[in-house]
Amino acid sequence: MRTDEEKFTRGRVTMREKFSDDLWRFRVDPGEGFKFVAGQYATLGVEKDGKRIERAYSLVSSPYEKELEFFFELVEQGELTPLLFPIEPGADVLMRRIAKGRFTLDLKSGHRNHLLLSTVTGVAPYVSYVRTLYADWKENKFPGDLHLYVIQGASRSWEFGYRDELERIAAEVPWLTYVATISRPWEDADWGGEVGRVEDVIRKYVDKWDLVISDTTGYLCGHPQMIELGNGILMRCGFDKLSVRQEVYWIPAKETSA
Repeated sequence: MRTDEEKFTRGRVTMREKFSDDLWRFRVDPGEGFKFVAGQYATLGVEKDGKRIERAYSLVSSPYEKELEFFFELVEQGELTPLLFPIEPGADVLMRRIAKGRFTLDLKSGHRNHLLLSTVTGVAPYVSYVRTLYADWKENKFPGDLHLYVIQGASRSWEFGYRDELERIAAEVPWLTYVATISRPWEDADWGGEVGRVEDVIRKYVDKWDLVISDTTGYLCGHPQMIELGNGILMRCGFDKLSVRQEVYWIPAKETSA
């Protein structure tokens, strides 16, 4: 049985950036090699009152990057994000030494098209995919025989933490298409892009991009309601269960009758 010292390490926060009042990212130097595959997650922890509080967070960074990057949403009633929110560069966070997760890019099916659906922080693993493929592309190690179609939803445009990066790469390479859509345009008067929840626009873009279901893998990551509704829409579009991958960021509490 592994001891706590063998299971955990301390990472040093090297950068912190706020996107909005409740959305931010930071980077962590793990201090030693941390192996993972794009799409996996790392488990972070904070000690409080003699108790270790841990949660899993998708890695935004590519395995090629030395530092690990995370995209957070502050949950006021949550156990861990209120403790992570005030952490500034120079502070340490606990980390489990081993990355986990199977929400990786489907390279076994032979599908050339990959439809990546997300809400807000659910874009994190997709950024990891894109950064990894982009690094390979620049080194002529990725022939561009796959195409990633990313749809990211949020309530308002300032919640798109990685929109600029994804739009920049999409404008440069032939294998990435990115669409951002907001569900509260009345609160974002300057927005001129797509409008609607992610699940509202899936059919539109499956048709627009002429995605052949037999050659496409679907991915759902983020808010559980989007995943539930989005999965149903993909099934009705003709996707089978083996061609849809899901990463739910939290399980909603069950409602109890009075």
